[in-house]
Amino acid sequence: MTMNRRNAIKTGFSLVAAQALMGGTALAAKEKRLWKVSLCEYSLHRMIPGKLDPLDFASFTRKTFDIECVDYWNRPFMNKARDEKYLAEMKSRADDAGVAGGVILIAGEGNLGDPNTAKRKDAVQRHHKWIDAAKKLGCYAIRVNARSKGSYDEQLKLAADGLAMLSEYGKKQDISVLVENHGGLSSNGEWLAAVMKMVDSRYCGTLPDFGNFHKYDRYKGTKELMPWAQNVSAKSHDFNAEGKEVHTDYYKMMKIVVDSGYRGWVGIEYEGKPPEVEGVKKTQALLAKVHEKLLAEL
Repeated sequence: MTMNRRNAIKTGFSLVAAQALMGGTALAAKEKRLWKVSLCEYSLHRMIPGKLDPLDFASFTRKTFDIECVDYWNRPFMNKARDEKYLAEMKSRADDAGVAGGVILIAGEGNLGDPNTAKRKDAVQRHHKWIDAAKKLGCYAIRVNARSKGSYDEQLKLAADGLAMLSEYGKKQDISVLVENHGGLSSNGEWLAAVMKMVDSRYCGTLPDFGNFHKYDRYKGTKELMPWAQNVSAKSHDFNAEGKEVHTDYYKMMKIVVDSGYRGWVGIEYEGKPPEVEGVKKTQALLAKVHEKLLAEL
């Protein structure tokens, strides 16, 4: 059994822990986790950049939540994707805090499934710089949308074409392109799974988002997308007095994730009302409680 750096990160383990698991040492038991938690920067979007400098997001995450991996959001540093000095400083501060880079959430760079060939290719090109930035920040993937127009089959082909082109570039950098369910046909798990089959690249995967299936059954959709998942978004909005998320049954959802064989990063993405820090902590506590229950059942 072998595990390179890329696969170790995607399964949520360090190389040392992975070696321990293979060797059956005491460290293996200590590191036995069904998933590891990261934090998506969008969870704090009302704080950034006003109250929180994007450069300090990683250190704030470690200090406030003791979370060891962050998923960046491109909006706060939209004009810095090619700024070598800025990215180096961001990476340095994260390293100093002992925080790894996971995924960069990309917005505002065009539609990868645009029916217009020139616009589709332009969108692919505009995403290139974020793959480069992900490499510099020590991330393993970027998170994208598969927006398109047309019939079911037309959008299937268009989205697959744009994603295939972008994934080819990602392959050169050893950076994956992860598609989230985010409106339109992408919120249809069956459709997005068909896109993955058409692209057929290990550098193109899914990022199931619990809250973005809209009218589509979120549990069915997550199950359909898990075979290609390289990250999972634990979307949360509202909690009841018992600390449960009122829109998503986290136990049911995480059981689907675990039963699929996935053992990677689960990113907290709180989208509820402020205070955002409190919302993140509630999501973190719920994930810990569900983890304990699922681990006991194994």
